Amino acid sequence: MTATLPERPAAAAATPAAVAARRRPRRSPLTWYRGGGLANLLFVLPMVFVFFFFSWSPIVQSVVMSLQKTNMIVSDWVGFDNYVAVMTDPALGRAVINTVYFAVLALVLGFPLPLFVAVLMSEVRRGKGLYSALAYLPVVIPPVVAVLLWKFFYSADPSGVFNTVLGWFGIPPQPWIQSAVQAMPSLVIEATWAAAGGSIIIYLAALLSVPPELYDAAEVDGAGIWRKIWHVTIPQLRGILFIMLILQVLATAQVFLEPFLFTGGGPAGATKTILLYIYDKAFRNSLGGDYGEATAVSVLLAIVLALLSWVYFRLTNRWSTS
Repeated sequence: MTATLPERPAAAAATPAAVAARRRPRRSPLTWYRGGGLANLLFVLPMVFVFFFFSWSPIVQSVVMSLQKTNMIVSDWVGFDNYVAVMTDPALGRAVINTVYFAVLALVLGFPLPLFVAVLMSEVRRGKGLYSALAYLPVVIPPVVAVLLWKFFYSADPSGVFNTVLGWFGIPPQPWIQSAVQAMPSLVIEATWAAAGGSIIIYLAALLSVPPELYDAAEVDGAGIWRKIWHVTIPQLRGILFIMLILQVLATAQVFLEPFLFTGGGPAGATKTILLYIYDKAFRNSLGGDYGEATAVSVLLAIVLALLSWVYFRLTNRWSTS
């Protein structure tokens, strides 16, 4: 009678993680060196140094300067006194309101207009290159030249360019940038004209990625041009629309050139934005202003824009990819 030995239990199947752990070679300084790690590090170091020196180093210096009372000659450590001083300054509150007003007007007028023009240009069969060049022409003009040219157009005299055009329709002359009410909308119109060309070119390139079959299917279903734009074009451009929106918000929050060259913040402080407030803080007299307070406002603006960008991308991440 033959005795049978009990069967040994089968070994448990190894998990993929355990297999990967057994196959993964152990990293050591020697294997890192033999794998070209030192050469890669030496290749990256100059770029890291340049990036740190020209990007992160000024940021650190700005934070340090915001904690000092300084005119770039004499410096005294004051801690957070600069932040308290600027946050209790009524002029900063007015500058924030003006900046938000500029940003809202620029979004209402300047955000949908380039998309609308790009869609119209995409439907053009002939001369599309010419229209694209004409749309991009304002971007080519130097910003200072464009502002000075529009400042001439905005002359409040009856013989001014825009007032002459209004006179053809029986509309009386307008004060434009000399009016506290009309100054900010006038600046927004010029800024929209100057920046719309770049957005139009970006939207034209994005429209090329929309499959033509979607438009054909919508046309078969009886959709008109507006329904095709709303149900096909805009959903297909969600990602680029979200990116362009946050870029425009960041740009309008840092507007400086138009208020500085058009009105200098006037009339009566109606166009004094945050960056113009910072400029006045730093260069309000020939001996130099208070660079500490000016830098404190800059740090606060950077923190607010960073938080705004983070919240925006958190909220729109799913919408832009779904």
